[in-house]
Amino acid sequence: MRLAGRGGSEPPSPFPWSRPGCSSCPRWPRAFPDHVMVVATSSPVPHPGPAERPAGMALPALALLLAAGLLPTQASPLARSFQLDYEHNCFRKDGAPFRYISGSIHYARVPRPAWRDRLLKMYMSGLSTVQVYVPWNYHETLPGVYDFTGNRDVEAFLDLTAELGLLVILRPGPYICAEWEMGGLPAWLLWKPDITLRTSDPVYLAAVDSWLHVLLPKIKPRLYHQGGNIISVQVENEYGSYYACDSGYLRHLLGSFRALLGSEVLLFTTDSTRAEELRCGTLQGLYATVDFGPGSNVTEAFGAQRRVEPKGPLVNSEYYTGWLDYWGEAHASTSAAWVARGLEDILQLGASINMQVVSWQRAQPPGQWASPLAFIPLGSGQQGPYMFHGGTNFAYWSGADYKGQYKPVTTSYDYDAPLSEAGDPTEKLFAIRTVISKFQPLPVGPMPPATPKYAYGWVALRKHADLLDVLDVLCPSGPIQSQFPLTFESLKQVHGFVVYHTQLPWDVPDPATLDAPPHSICDRGYVMLQKEYQGTLERDGQTPLHIMGRAGDTLDILMENMGRISFGANTSDFKGLLGNLSLNSRPLSNWLIYPLAIDTAVQQGWPHAALPKSSSEGQVGPAFYTGTFETPGIAWDTFVKFPGWSKGLLWINGFNLGRYWTCRGPQQTLFVPGSVLHAGRPNNITVLELEGAPPAPLLLFLDRPLYNRTLGCSTMATE
Repeated sequence: MRLAGRGGSEPPSPFPWSRPGCSSCPRWPRAFPDHVMVVATSSPVPHPGPAERPAGMALPALALLLAAGLLPTQASPLARSFQLDYEHNCFRKDGAPFRYISGSIHYARVPRPAWRDRLLKMYMSGLSTVQVYVPWNYHETLPGVYDFTGNRDVEAFLDLTAELGLLVILRPGPYICAEWEMGGLPAWLLWKPDITLRTSDPVYLAAVDSWLHVLLPKIKPRLYHQGGNIISVQVENEYGSYYACDSGYLRHLLGSFRALLGSEVLLFTTDSTRAEELRCGTLQGLYATVDFGPGSNVTEAFGAQRRVEPKGPLVNSEYYTGWLDYWGEAHASTSAAWVARGLEDILQLGASINMQVVSWQRAQPPGQWASPLAFIPLGSGQQGPYMFHGGTNFAYWSGADYKGQYKPVTTSYDYDAPLSEAGDPTEKLFAIRTVISKFQPLPVGPMPPATPKYAYGWVALRKHADLLDVLDVLCPSGPIQSQFPLTFESLKQVHGFVVYHTQLPWDVPDPATLDAPPHSICDRGYVMLQKEYQGTLERDGQTPLHIMGRAGDTLDILMENMGRISFGANTSDFKGLLGNLSLNSRPLSNWLIYPLAIDTAVQQGWPHAALPKSSSEGQVGPAFYTGTFETPGIAWDTFVKFPGWSKGLLWINGFNLGRYWTCRGPQQTLFVPGSVLHAGRPNNITVLELEGAPPAPLLLFLDRPLYNRTLGCSTMATE
């Protein structure tokens, strides 16, 4: 084949297995690890000396990694090693040529009681390996405050993968992207507003080092050569796509990982195939892998890897099997046939690939197929997510992209992945499993079935209180006084909501424009005058808001953080009011600011343990609604729909299930894991509706999700 942009004679192919009739291709050993854990050390195969190195962006998902052009050798049965073989361009596990087929799963997006079910289904799909992110901000919630309990028990998750016979590719960041809040970086880093993230900034490096000294000692005993099942560890993530291009930062990380994990572990980077990203994202001592997507020329794409890694296995670290959803856009879906066909073409080449999720329609016009040899769909490093099982962005953990405008990610992280949001095998999973069976034996036994679902039906709620009437409960420490608005970060508020309260300093007899400087509404502001809802100010929004009133009238703005940007140069994504509000261009001042601790109150039993308290019978504006329901002696997974509601959050039994946004869509239901519910006793429902509830506030529990419908805010849904 001819590399793009090169003239003259055709160069020798770096991929000999792609030639028709190649008889020297090795027969690959099955990737599932044995359960004999014998610690042994061995020296790595020497690196021939890489060319100039760079980096890029990566989002782990269906990780299908395969090595190529191997000469099989007999390994000592006692040796445990996972290495690069630069002479034969392959991975070697315990000395033998090796490739792995892997899929991404995020433990933070899956309820802990469901971990085993999801991992077992991945194993039975034919995967030998799982790719796992570790979100720093999920564990170090405040500086020096660590949480590795419950759903955050990453050690328990890794031990479970080993118990089930799965290998692990670990991606501990410190930045991970993953459409996760701030790409996994803790928002408290922004408490120092001049910090420069993902660089050699001493303040940032000190925080990184402190975190790695807590995390990596938990990882080291689980490395493959130590008797564990972690075969490789990624350093940073798609760094070449970041503006800083700070090689000193990557060298610092490399030194820290080596000091804490040792010299035996395989460390790697992932970037797109763009030359400038590979220039900035790779580093001597870190094995460089690439990612590329549908419509890419496989030879040219792997040629980009060869320019920075002349020898070693070819690896596409992100092959997308689906895509994420943004609020206000159509639900992304991907053809199972397209994914399976591309996968089979790639496996026939013998290259390494990490499956991801991307909508094939973005690469090809509907109804048109690219040549399976010239264009093979292999995950785009530019566009993000991936996933064998996506799960759910519970609570406030969904991130956002910035592509000309702020684009927050939905609560569902279904991703149109092979395993659905609820963990159910899909047509795509079975299509992938069929392809894998052509290249290696599948585990013996049936695929575990879908988890049982139950439609619990209609549940009536009642209004408990307007939000402004319960500030004493939600902000027990009282307000902070400030001449001008303060950001969430200045208030040390990580997630959720803040109320900004002031009074009109003059009479406003005619409609006056309430406005803010560009990019200073982060992300949505719900405006109340004299506790009456007036409308919403929105990030990047162009719709002006007009108000009238008298001097001394109260003006409250409830600011919502919709998720910090998780990819690109905008990870310093401050929240709240970033500038002064003005009324007809005259600035407002003298603010009382209330950081709200809603989750703390709900987890402590509020509002179900309190008497209703509302100054208004109306259904418009930010307010809390409550109700209860009982299950018929079971606690099965379900999906809750919000007919006629606008936008808000849902808690059941104190567990924050995330945001709904019925009138913007596309997601119309929230996933409710059965593990959240009580069997045989009442389940407490709390809803914070931000804009307007229906006259009859009802929820509907279904046995299936609705992902791809958008209702107008004024539409009354009926069943």
